[in-house]
Amino acid sequence: ADKGRKRTRIGKGPVDVKAEAAKVTDNGTKKPGQRNGNGGNGRSADPNNRGGRGNAQQGAADQKTGRKAKRQSQQPQKAVVTDEDVQRQVKETLARLTGKNQQGAKSAKYRKDKRDAARSAALDAQERSEAESRTLKLTEFVTVSDLANLMDVPVTQVIATCMSIGLMVSINMRLDAETIEMVAEEFGYKTDFVSAEVVEAITQEEEVDDEADLISRPPIVTVMGHVDHGKTSLLDRLRNTNVIAGEAGGITQHIGAYSIRFKGGKRITFLDTPGHEAFTAMRARGAKVTDIAIIIVAADDDVMPQTKEAINHAAAAGVPMVFAINKIDKPAANPDRIREQLAAMNYLVEEWGGKYQCQEISAKQGINIDELLEKVLLEAELLELKANPKRRAVGSVIESSLDKGRGYVATVLVQNGTLSQGDVVLSGTHYGRVKAMFNERNQKVEHAGPSEPVLILGLDGAPTAGETFNVMETEQEARSIASKREQLKREQDNRTKKGLTLDELARRRALGNFQELNVIIKGDVDGSIEALSDSLIRLSTEEIQVNVIHKGVGQISESDVVLASASSAIILGFQVRPSQAARRLADREGVEIRTYSIIYDTIEDIKSAMEGMLSPEIKENVVANLEVQQTFKITKVGTIAGCMVVEGKIKRNNKIRLIRDGIVKYQGELGSLKRYKDDAKEVVMGQDCGLNIDGYNDIMVGDIIEAYEEIEIKKTLD
Repeated sequence: ADKGRKRTRIGKGPVDVKAEAAKVTDNGTKKPGQRNGNGGNGRSADPNNRGGRGNAQQGAADQKTGRKAKRQSQQPQKAVVTDEDVQRQVKETLARLTGKNQQGAKSAKYRKDKRDAARSAALDAQERSEAESRTLKLTEFVTVSDLANLMDVPVTQVIATCMSIGLMVSINMRLDAETIEMVAEEFGYKTDFVSAEVVEAITQEEEVDDEADLISRPPIVTVMGHVDHGKTSLLDRLRNTNVIAGEAGGITQHIGAYSIRFKGGKRITFLDTPGHEAFTAMRARGAKVTDIAIIIVAADDDVMPQTKEAINHAAAAGVPMVFAINKIDKPAANPDRIREQLAAMNYLVEEWGGKYQCQEISAKQGINIDELLEKVLLEAELLELKANPKRRAVGSVIESSLDKGRGYVATVLVQNGTLSQGDVVLSGTHYGRVKAMFNERNQKVEHAGPSEPVLILGLDGAPTAGETFNVMETEQEARSIASKREQLKREQDNRTKKGLTLDELARRRALGNFQELNVIIKGDVDGSIEALSDSLIRLSTEEIQVNVIHKGVGQISESDVVLASASSAIILGFQVRPSQAARRLADREGVEIRTYSIIYDTIEDIKSAMEGMLSPEIKENVVANLEVQQTFKITKVGTIAGCMVVEGKIKRNNKIRLIRDGIVKYQGELGSLKRYKDDAKEVVMGQDCGLNIDGYNDIMVGDIIEAYEEIEIKKTLD
């Protein structure tokens, strides 16, 4: 059966499937060691099998059937699909699809929430930045001008707001925290006082007064009123001195403080304030530290603006007022007219059924002075003024200056406690140990009790007039607080410096002739410098801006000249003079130094200088009308017009306009003007003349020639 077939051993080549099938037993397995069914001889063990061929075929068929059955058993049986299976598959498919949609929806919702969160965070940040921009970070050194710059509003609006709440202020006047908050709130701003810790450091040092230590103190009386109404004359009468003789121009330009003892041992401290309009801040300062105000009005005059201002200051400070009608010895005196004007301002005097005390006096003649003092002392008794002399001193700086021999000196008014020589005094950004003290008569004193004004030496600078002073325990503590205040002041100055904006540049360019006047002010006392600076800044207009780039007490030094040279400024000295070195340097650098003794002259001089800087206004004035009656064309000359002067008088130097049918055709200058054959300087109405126009020949009969002149009108400051 294997004849003709290629036979190979297993592992030596291809396997003969039929031969191998013969080796398989009935149960499909080989016997070990058996190649064929008969023990390896190729014959079948079955005796009925002939030649073993059929047996082999049968085995192959069985093997084939076994493999097929095996394959069928290995193949997975195809399940019968029922309706339940279909429904289950549909549900699973829908669930998968829905899950995907929900996952996509969740993803979209997540992205939307993320966008909303980002938008909300951006809005919150914007609101925070807007809130920060509407929050003013302030120190205790804030003037009306600084506050206006911080809020970016005109200073006039801030002043108007202060006046609406009953507070009379000037540009350079410093405001207290309560007023700043009220004004800022009006303009939609909040305030954040960054110097609170410095204030708290001093507040913690303050002692609590024991009732047993309180004693009655003399009243502090401020004399206020208009210029030349007799304030200083009254004090002269009370002190038996002549203060006016020592003041330039016969007007008070400083705040004076005097302590006077009367019969019976009673003492009164008087403050004398200037009455000129420039000293608004000084009057307000006087009203803040006083207990009673004497308002002086001249009987031969009216209730003047400065008097009204003084009354408003006193009313805003809640100070009782006593009206003194002065100069009743003059022939033109009319006290009833003054009472009537006061009544019109809602200030009724006692004689007319009101609550305000009033006394007619004559300061020069000494009439009714004692009666006035009695009324003042009566008001003082009603106030029950008390102070504790056993504590550290607290008070106000009335004035400060620089003395060449003694250094920085400050006139202070002790309001509570006792100030002694050797005490450490802190006032604003300055501090020092009191080296010496003098009273108003320049007599040396060791101690100053409540309501006593004294002159102290030893501070490291000139404190701002109106600043409060405190006596500190140690010099190190005073130095620490002063340095913190100095740092805060520098920060405040940096914040209030207003940069040049594009709007401001556009405004200046639109004006075309914008000018700036830089000034440096040096004076004898701080109060006068402040008043002068205030007045000069108020002179600013749209076309001219006055910038006070530096101000200080003491003589004009070389550093002032260097600063003026660098900033193209002029130096104003108020009752001070330059040093020799400063004068030589100013001559070399070309810096102008002007010195004054009276504040009127200073303001008027600067006003005139500013008016000179204003460009004059050009105004046209039509002087003649001519009618062209005939024209002549001359070679190398041009067109000559024969004209009749219809109105006015034409001059050779007039400018002209050529008008045809009511429309201006040309505007220029005359080339020549002749009467007959001669040149004429002018031709009057009713006469004829010949003229030609420079550079223009298109002249026709019937044209009108209008002659005009340009007049420069000098501008003045409003």
